[in-house]
Amino acid sequence: MAVKIQKPRGTMDIFPRDALIWQKIEKKAREAAGLYGFGEIRTPTFEELSLFKRGVGEVTDVVQKEMYTFTDREERQFALRPEGTASVVRAIIENGKASDAMPLRYYYLINCFRYEKPQAGRSREFFQFGTEMFGTKDASADATVISLANHLIKSLDIKDTHLHINSIGCPECRPKYREALVSYFKAHEDKLCDTCKERLKTNPLRVLDCKSPICSEIAKGAPNTIDYLCPECDEHFEDLKSYLDAEGIEYTVDTRIVRGLDYYTKTVFEFICNSIGAQSTICGGGRYDGLMEQLGGPALPGIGFGMGLTRLILAMEASGSTQLEEACPALYIAPMGKEAKKKALEIISSLRKNGIYAECDICGRSLKAQMKYADKIGAKYTLILGDSELESGKAQLKNMSQSSQEEIELKDINKFIF
Repeated sequence: MAVKIQKPRGTMDIFPRDALIWQKIEKKAREAAGLYGFGEIRTPTFEELSLFKRGVGEVTDVVQKEMYTFTDREERQFALRPEGTASVVRAIIENGKASDAMPLRYYYLINCFRYEKPQAGRSREFFQFGTEMFGTKDASADATVISLANHLIKSLDIKDTHLHINSIGCPECRPKYREALVSYFKAHEDKLCDTCKERLKTNPLRVLDCKSPICSEIAKGAPNTIDYLCPECDEHFEDLKSYLDAEGIEYTVDTRIVRGLDYYTKTVFEFICNSIGAQSTICGGGRYDGLMEQLGGPALPGIGFGMGLTRLILAMEASGSTQLEEACPALYIAPMGKEAKKKALEIISSLRKNGIYAECDICGRSLKAQMKYADKIGAKYTLILGDSELESGKAQLKNMSQSSQEEIELKDINKFIF
């Protein structure tokens, strides 16, 4: 007996009925990106491992625990992409795009891979809509990217969603904050989880983002990033708030938002949907002004975001905005005999050339079974085609919703279906 092969844990199969909602999100995402002047970029599914170690950060959970890595036949180390930004930066540098007109604006719809515990809204292969803007450090760029995300969320009719923003400073002011943060958590170190004890040595900002109830409670009393900002970062954050106010985008300053990747500077933000449970962040992003240089490129400040499609779907379901109808054929022809089937194929071929969805039997069903099938797939019209219809050149066209029918000339069928 053959062993049943199953899909890898944390992946999914998506069938046509479910794919409709994915297609809607992808369409709306492309429309929103185009409205804001972003063009699509496509990068490899796997990259050199060093790209993500340098770009994402060697001490992040993503690099240390979650990446899918492999060695090829020439002993080179690669990784399936865990996120999209590092690949875009590599592509800009490698292809000389830093000499193009600024700002550079790209979007992508990609699959990413992280070895995480699968749960609602989190999988090991996940799909993401992301944007990247490079070449401007002005806070109006931050507001523009946030506005794009806000526009897409509203176009998908997602409700109960709120924007949270924060500033985590820059290399000038962050060391002072880091020192204050370490000092605070050191006083509570015996109560922290083992992971956060390690983070305290390597990346103390990540302690603020821990989901452990005990660590979260301790973090409530931690110093706030915005209290340690240098004048430049403080002005940038105040400008961002004023631009969001000008656009009428409501927000909450949330000093616990730090994001999980090392490359973030200054602005970080999340859109949170309160109606989808623990995995409530449907969009996360921020500024990464030093990433281009870190990967060997010119000094180009950047900002962007990522949206997980499965979480968007959860939010749409909670908002009641996933009701979509499958496409139904305008005409179903039930042929009786080989000659009738030839004529049926001729007719539906003509309709398809004119952009009309039409079908005929290709399974050898009985007439009764064909009519049941036509009803099941929601055909608007049906037509029975036999020897007498072929001889006379006429047939009865039935309107399935009205249960009415009329005789038509087969040569004129396009007029009736249109």
